[in-house]
Amino acid sequence: MVTEQEIIALLKPDCICKGIKLYRIIEAIAAGADCFEKVSRTTGIGEGSCNSKRCGEKVARLLADKKATRKRKRGRLKRSKS
Repeated sequence: MVTEQEIIALLKPDCICKGIKLYRIIEAIAAGADCFEKVSRTTGIGEGSCNSKRCGEKVARLLADKKATRKRKRGRLKRSKS
């Protein structure tokens, strides 16, 4: 079953200038893009007329969320091994 957040990600553009959908950004990060430049190379985001002034903050938040999630997972793994 598809969640409401997944539907929004499929429909909502993250890069208004180029019409790049949010789900493409999420997929790039899930596939290993760990900085704006890598997300940009994979998706084309940030190459529009605003030069990432609109989408850059959103990508930074998504990257920070991914990093925080990885840290939490590592912390749980360390505790479970102890």
